[in-house]
This record gives sequence, structure tokens and C-alpha cells, in this order.
Amino acid sequence: MALTASAFIASAAQAHPKLTSATPAANTVVAAPSEIQLVFSEGLVAQFSGIDLTMTEMPGMKMGPMKMGGIKISLAPDGKTLVGALAKPLPAGTYKLDYHVVSTDTHRVQGSYTFKVK
Repeated sequence: MALTASAFIASAAQAHPKLTSATPAANTVVAAPSEIQLVFSEGLVAQFSGIDLTMTEMPGMKMGPMKMGGIKISLAPDGKTLVGALAKPLPAGTYKLDYHVVSTDTHRVQGSYTFKVK
């Protein structure tokens, strides 16, 4: 029994933060958001976590990917939610969101997903 408990503790200590929910969510179509929220399974270290947002398509225009600036990153009081406050609501288009986070136990995770603004 002690061996099983210590194996569980070792595996839990080596866990990585997992994205549990997001607003806007992956592969959704939303009204113009003014904020992005990414909720993780573990507490985060704000200064080592961030969001990059790129507009990949805009209705009626041919363009290359355009990085969106002016995102202010903060950590919500729960310590698990990374918040990206946008300077202004996003215009209609398709976006790729890239994130990187470091949990309080120093594990780094990164990922990405897309969403559309109508």
C-alpha cells in the first residue's frame, strides 16, 4: 500500500498544468471579445506566462498573418486563470492564439488553438 501511495505522489508532483477551459474557446465563433481567459489545472507564475494572438484571416481581404498587440497579461485571483485584456474588441476574422505558461512547480507548457470573431 505504501508503494502505491508513493507512486501516486511522485506522478502528481510531476504533473503539468493543463488548459481546462478558455474564453473564447477553441474552434468557436464569437462576438468581438475584449478579453481572453485561459483556465489551467494548476497555479501559474504570471511573469513566465503569456499569450500571443495572430489574426490569420480577415473577411474580404487578402493578407498575411498579423500579430495583435496591446494585450495586457495578468493572473486572476484564483492563480490558475491567465487573463489577456485587449486594448479594444477584436474585429471580425480568424485568430490563432498561442499560449505558454509556467506552473508554480516550474513546469512549462505551451499550446495553441484557433477561433473566429463574427
